[in-house]
Amino acid sequence: MRSLLKVMLVLAAIFASTFVVGRLLGILTEENVRYWLTEASGVSVWWIGAIVVALLFIDLFVAVPTLTVTILAGYFMGFAGGASAAFLGMMLAAVCGYAICRRYGEGLIARLVRDAGKRGELTEAFHRNGPAMILLSRAAPILPEVTACLAGATRMRFSLYLALFAVSTLPYAGIAAWAGSISTIDDPRPAIYAALLLYGVMWSGWAIHRSRLRARKARRATR
Repeated sequence: MRSLLKVMLVLAAIFASTFVVGRLLGILTEENVRYWLTEASGVSVWWIGAIVVALLFIDLFVAVPTLTVTILAGYFMGFAGGASAAFLGMMLAAVCGYAICRRYGEGLIARLVRDAGKRGELTEAFHRNGPAMILLSRAAPILPEVTACLAGATRMRFSLYLALFAVSTLPYAGIAAWAGSISTIDDPRPAIYAALLLYGVMWSGWAIHRSRLRARKARRATR
Protein backbone atom coordinates (compact mmCIF):
# COMPACT_ATOMS: atom_id res chain seq x y z
CA MET A 1 0.00 0.00 0.00
CA ARG A 2 2.91 2.34 0.70
CA SER A 3 4.21 1.90 -2.83
CA LEU A 4 0.75 2.72 -4.20
CA LEU A 5 0.55 5.88 -2.10
CA LYS A 6 4.03 6.88 -3.23
CA VAL A 7 3.13 6.58 -6.91
CA MET A 8 -0.18 8.39 -6.34
CA LEU A 9 1.61 11.27 -4.62
CA VAL A 10 4.13 11.56 -7.46
CA LEU A 11 1.37 11.60 -10.07
CA ALA A 12 -0.62 14.11 -8.01
CA ALA A 13 2.45 16.35 -7.76
CA ILE A 14 2.92 16.23 -11.54
CA PHE A 15 -0.70 17.18 -12.19
CA ALA A 16 -0.66 19.82 -9.45
CA SER A 17 2.40 21.44 -11.01
CA THR A 18 0.37 22.11 -14.17
CA PHE A 19 -2.20 23.90 -12.03
CA VAL A 20 0.47 26.11 -10.45
CA VAL A 21 2.08 26.88 -13.81
CA GLY A 22 -1.31 27.66 -15.33
CA ARG A 23 -2.15 30.09 -12.55
CA LEU A 24 1.27 31.77 -12.73
CA LEU A 25 0.90 32.23 -16.48
CA GLY A 26 -2.74 33.26 -16.16
CA ILE A 27 -4.06 30.59 -18.53
CA LEU A 28 -7.13 28.38 -18.17
CA THR A 29 -8.45 30.39 -15.24
CA GLU A 30 -12.15 30.60 -14.39
CA GLU A 31 -12.24 34.10 -15.84
CA ASN A 32 -10.72 32.92 -19.13
CA VAL A 33 -13.11 29.99 -19.38
CA ARG A 34 -16.12 32.20 -18.72
CA TYR A 35 -14.94 34.70 -21.34
CA TRP A 36 -14.39 32.04 -24.02
CA LEU A 37 -17.80 30.47 -23.48
CA THR A 38 -19.51 33.86 -23.44
CA GLU A 39 -17.89 34.74 -26.76
CA ALA A 40 -18.78 31.33 -28.23
CA SER A 41 -22.41 31.75 -27.15
CA GLY A 42 -22.71 34.56 -29.69
CA VAL A 43 -21.63 32.24 -32.51
CA SER A 44 -23.19 28.80 -32.05
CA VAL A 45 -24.11 26.29 -29.39
CA TRP A 46 -21.87 23.83 -31.22
CA TRP A 47 -18.90 26.11 -30.60
CA ILE A 48 -19.74 26.15 -26.90
CA GLY A 49 -19.91 22.36 -26.86
CA ALA A 50 -16.61 22.04 -28.71
CA ILE A 51 -14.88 24.37 -26.25
CA VAL A 52 -16.32 22.50 -23.25
CA VAL A 53 -15.18 19.13 -24.63
CA ALA A 54 -11.74 20.51 -25.50
CA LEU A 55 -11.25 22.13 -22.08
CA LEU A 56 -12.22 19.01 -20.16
CA PHE A 57 -10.02 16.84 -22.38
CA ILE A 58 -7.07 19.21 -21.90
CA ASP A 59 -7.61 18.79 -18.15
CA LEU A 60 -5.61 15.57 -18.47
CA PHE A 61 -2.52 17.62 -19.31
CA VAL A 62 -3.14 21.07 -17.80
CA ALA A 63 -5.36 21.55 -14.75
CA VAL A 64 -8.75 23.04 -15.65
CA PRO A 65 -11.52 24.14 -13.24
CA THR A 66 -13.69 21.13 -14.11
CA LEU A 67 -16.69 21.95 -11.96
CA THR A 68 -16.81 25.54 -13.20
CA VAL A 69 -16.63 24.41 -16.82
CA THR A 70 -19.46 21.92 -16.28
CA ILE A 71 -21.69 24.44 -14.52
CA LEU A 72 -21.06 26.99 -17.28
CA ALA A 73 -21.80 24.31 -19.88
CA GLY A 74 -25.23 23.88 -18.31
CA TYR A 75 -25.74 27.63 -18.13
CA PHE A 76 -24.94 28.20 -21.82
CA MET A 77 -26.20 24.93 -23.33
CA GLY A 78 -28.98 23.81 -21.02
CA PHE A 79 -29.07 20.67 -18.91
CA ALA A 80 -28.95 17.97 -21.61
CA GLY A 81 -26.42 19.67 -23.88
CA GLY A 82 -24.18 20.82 -21.04
CA ALA A 83 -24.16 17.44 -19.29
CA SER A 84 -23.46 15.60 -22.57
CA ALA A 85 -20.59 17.87 -23.59
CA ALA A 86 -19.07 17.78 -20.10
CA PHE A 87 -19.30 14.00 -19.83
CA LEU A 88 -17.81 13.53 -23.30
CA GLY A 89 -14.85 15.77 -22.48
CA MET A 90 -14.20 14.02 -19.16
CA MET A 91 -14.54 10.60 -20.79
CA LEU A 92 -12.06 11.45 -23.54
CA ALA A 93 -9.55 12.61 -20.92
CA ALA A 94 -10.06 9.45 -18.86
CA VAL A 95 -9.74 7.09 -21.82
CA CYS A 96 -6.64 8.91 -23.08
CA GLY A 97 -5.03 8.85 -19.62
CA TYR A 98 -5.80 5.14 -19.27
CA ALA A 99 -4.40 4.36 -22.74
CA ILE A 100 -1.20 6.38 -22.31
CA CYS A 101 -0.43 4.82 -18.94
CA ARG A 102 -1.32 1.33 -20.10
CA ARG A 103 1.39 1.81 -22.73
CA TYR A 104 4.01 3.70 -20.70
CA GLY A 105 2.91 3.53 -17.06
CA GLU A 106 4.73 0.34 -16.15
CA GLY A 107 8.05 1.98 -17.01
CA LEU A 108 7.28 4.98 -14.78
CA ILE A 109 6.25 2.73 -11.89
CA ALA A 110 9.43 0.68 -12.35
CA ARG A 111 11.48 3.86 -11.95
CA LEU A 112 9.64 4.84 -8.78
CA VAL A 113 9.39 1.35 -7.26
CA ARG A 114 12.52 -0.65 -8.00
CA ASP A 115 11.54 -3.86 -6.23
CA ALA A 116 9.49 -6.19 -8.45
CA GLY A 117 7.71 -7.69 -5.44
CA LYS A 118 6.57 -4.28 -4.27
CA ARG A 119 5.36 -3.44 -7.76
CA GLY A 120 3.24 -6.58 -7.63
CA GLU A 121 1.87 -5.50 -4.26
CA LEU A 122 1.12 -2.05 -5.72
CA THR A 123 -0.90 -3.59 -8.54
CA GLU A 124 -2.75 -5.86 -6.13
CA ALA A 125 -3.46 -2.94 -3.78
CA PHE A 126 -4.87 -0.81 -6.58
CA HIS A 127 -7.01 -3.60 -7.97
CA ARG A 128 -8.37 -4.09 -4.43
CA ASN A 129 -8.88 -0.41 -3.52
CA GLY A 130 -8.95 1.20 -6.96
CA PRO A 131 -12.67 0.71 -7.66
CA ALA A 132 -13.60 2.73 -4.58
CA MET A 133 -11.01 5.37 -5.48
CA ILE A 134 -12.42 5.71 -8.99
CA LEU A 135 -16.01 5.90 -7.75
CA LEU A 136 -15.06 8.68 -5.30
CA SER A 137 -12.45 10.38 -7.48
CA ARG A 138 -14.63 13.44 -8.15
CA ALA A 139 -14.24 14.39 -4.50
CA ALA A 140 -11.03 16.27 -5.27
CA PRO A 141 -9.25 17.82 -8.23
CA ILE A 142 -6.47 15.75 -9.83
CA LEU A 143 -7.76 12.46 -8.38
CA PRO A 144 -9.69 11.49 -11.56
CA GLU A 145 -6.51 11.86 -13.62
CA VAL A 146 -4.42 9.97 -11.06
CA THR A 147 -6.85 7.03 -10.92
CA ALA A 148 -7.12 6.93 -14.73
CA CYS A 149 -3.35 6.67 -15.01
CA LEU A 150 -3.10 4.02 -12.29
CA ALA A 151 -5.91 1.99 -13.85
CA GLY A 152 -3.99 1.91 -17.12
CA ALA A 153 -0.57 1.33 -15.57
CA THR A 154 -1.81 -1.59 -13.45
CA ARG A 155 -3.81 -2.95 -16.39
CA MET A 156 -7.19 -2.87 -14.72
CA ARG A 157 -9.72 -4.30 -17.15
CA PHE A 158 -10.79 -1.41 -19.40
CA SER A 159 -14.49 -2.28 -19.32
CA LEU A 160 -14.42 -2.27 -15.51
CA TYR A 161 -12.60 1.06 -15.39
CA LEU A 162 -15.01 2.61 -17.89
CA ALA A 163 -18.05 1.39 -15.93
CA LEU A 164 -16.67 2.76 -12.65
CA PHE A 165 -15.78 6.04 -14.34
CA ALA A 166 -19.29 6.38 -15.77
CA VAL A 167 -20.97 5.67 -12.42
CA SER A 168 -18.75 8.32 -10.82
CA THR A 169 -18.91 10.98 -13.52
CA LEU A 170 -22.42 10.86 -14.96
CA PRO A 171 -24.14 12.08 -11.75
CA TYR A 172 -21.39 14.68 -11.26
CA ALA A 173 -21.80 16.07 -14.78
CA GLY A 174 -25.58 15.88 -14.61
CA ILE A 175 -25.99 17.66 -11.28
CA ALA A 176 -23.45 20.37 -12.14
CA ALA A 177 -24.94 21.01 -15.59
CA TRP A 178 -28.49 21.06 -14.19
CA ALA A 179 -27.45 23.58 -11.55
CA GLY A 180 -25.88 25.75 -14.22
CA SER A 181 -28.99 25.50 -16.39
CA ILE A 182 -31.23 26.96 -13.67
CA SER A 183 -28.75 29.60 -12.52
CA THR A 184 -28.50 33.15 -13.75
CA ILE A 185 -25.93 35.90 -13.44
CA ASP A 186 -28.18 37.57 -10.86
CA ASP A 187 -28.92 34.36 -8.98
CA PRO A 188 -25.98 31.92 -9.02
CA ARG A 189 -27.18 30.17 -5.85
CA PRO A 190 -28.22 26.87 -7.54
CA ALA A 191 -24.70 26.46 -8.90
CA ILE A 192 -23.17 27.25 -5.51
CA TYR A 193 -25.47 24.83 -3.71
CA ALA A 194 -24.76 22.11 -6.27
CA ALA A 195 -21.01 22.54 -5.84
CA LEU A 196 -21.34 22.27 -2.07
CA LEU A 197 -23.61 19.22 -2.40
CA LEU A 198 -21.29 17.40 -4.79
CA TYR A 199 -18.19 17.93 -2.68
CA GLY A 200 -20.09 17.19 0.53
CA VAL A 201 -21.37 13.85 -0.77
CA MET A 202 -18.01 12.86 -2.22
CA TRP A 203 -16.05 13.78 0.91
CA SER A 204 -18.57 11.88 3.04
CA GLY A 205 -17.99 8.88 0.79
CA TRP A 206 -14.23 9.21 1.29
CA ALA A 207 -14.69 9.41 5.06
CA ILE A 208 -16.80 6.24 5.07
CA HIS A 209 -14.29 4.45 2.84
CA ARG A 210 -11.37 5.44 5.06
CA SER A 211 -13.20 4.33 8.20
CA ARG A 212 -13.88 0.94 6.61
CA LEU A 213 -10.21 0.60 5.66
CA ARG A 214 -9.15 1.38 9.23
CA ALA A 215 -11.65 -1.14 10.58
CA ARG A 216 -10.34 -3.77 8.16
CA LYS A 217 -6.76 -3.12 9.25
CA ALA A 218 -7.77 -3.31 12.92
CA ARG A 219 -9.43 -6.70 12.33
CA ARG A 220 -6.32 -8.01 10.60
CA ALA A 221 -4.13 -6.77 13.44
CA THR A 222 -6.17 -8.68 16.03
CA ARG A 223 -5.95 -11.99 14.20
